[in-house]
Amino acid sequence: MKKKIVVTGGAGFIGGNFVQFMVKKYPEYDIYNLDLLTYAGDLTKHRDIENEPNYHFVKADIADRESITALFEKEKFDYVVHFAAESHVDRSITNPEIFVLTNVLGTQVLLDAAKANNITKFVHVSTDEVYGELDFDPTTFFTEDTPLQPNSPYSASKASSDLLVRAYHETFGLPVNITRCSNNYGPYHFPEKLIPLTISRIVNDQKVPVYGDGKNIRDWLHVLDHCAAIDLVLHEGVTGEVYNVGGHNERTNLEVVKTIIKTLGKSEDLIEFVEDRLGHDKRYAIDPTKLEQLGWKPTYTLETGIAQTIQWYLDNKEWWERIISGEYQEYFEKQYNGK
Repeated sequence: MKKKIVVTGGAGFIGGNFVQFMVKKYPEYDIYNLDLLTYAGDLTKHRDIENEPNYHFVKADIADRESITALFEKEKFDYVVHFAAESHVDRSITNPEIFVLTNVLGTQVLLDAAKANNITKFVHVSTDEVYGELDFDPTTFFTEDTPLQPNSPYSASKASSDLLVRAYHETFGLPVNITRCSNNYGPYHFPEKLIPLTISRIVNDQKVPVYGDGKNIRDWLHVLDHCAAIDLVLHEGVTGEVYNVGGHNERTNLEVVKTIIKTLGKSEDLIEFVEDRLGHDKRYAIDPTKLEQLGWKPTYTLETGIAQTIQWYLDNKEWWERIISGEYQEYFEKQYNGK
């Protein structure tokens, strides 16, 4: 029988890229895309795989225990790769409750379903933001042993879900891995995030907001490198272990914005410094040595990855314009609800 993998949040940015990656790489697996299709869920990105025999879409809320329990009992999944999460820090500051509901309770519902159905592996995809912040010392990095010190409601909710996953392994013997990644970028990134927001604004000669002085540092990871890392952890990761996924590409936010402006041949006058957001962490930087010892290496530098990403957005302007306009949400209604 074909192995069945359920990917939660498979209509989102990273989960969506992972669904495509797995459908194309493993025709011998049945890939189930489970997504509630909130504002950040977009199925138009899967038009090229939606008719593949090993791709399946299920609309469901991971926090809906009855629906998730029934789904797991029916399909008997072998693997769970859990991306589904509210992930926008600014939104978590204005409405923390939904982050707790989805990221914490939703994860617990999935863990219970996985435990009840004896899944082979549960991979929980988390973030480096659970570690808190680093200072600007370039010799310091997050490792898998760094204490969790989240600073925003978003990162606190992700840290809580990480601890639940660990507890289900320690208490019930559930076979799990946790991955913690640095900032992702690449195709199909939702336009509210820094890189796609900057590209879409610059293309239209609009001002690009930069928080504070723009000196906050992030380690940038191309989403396809991230997909390869999760694939490796899924198949080769030592049960119970945490793996950090970093791109070795630290840049200030201002440097990233200026790189995009330069590549598109526009003026830096489009940069608009705005009031810094609450709890804005200074720096994230990951040491991915443990994952590299498992056999993974990033293939993109930020230079090659940014160039590829900018070109993708130029070539797919129709996609992100539909996202900004909200038209993408109509696609699900027509395709799956017959409206």
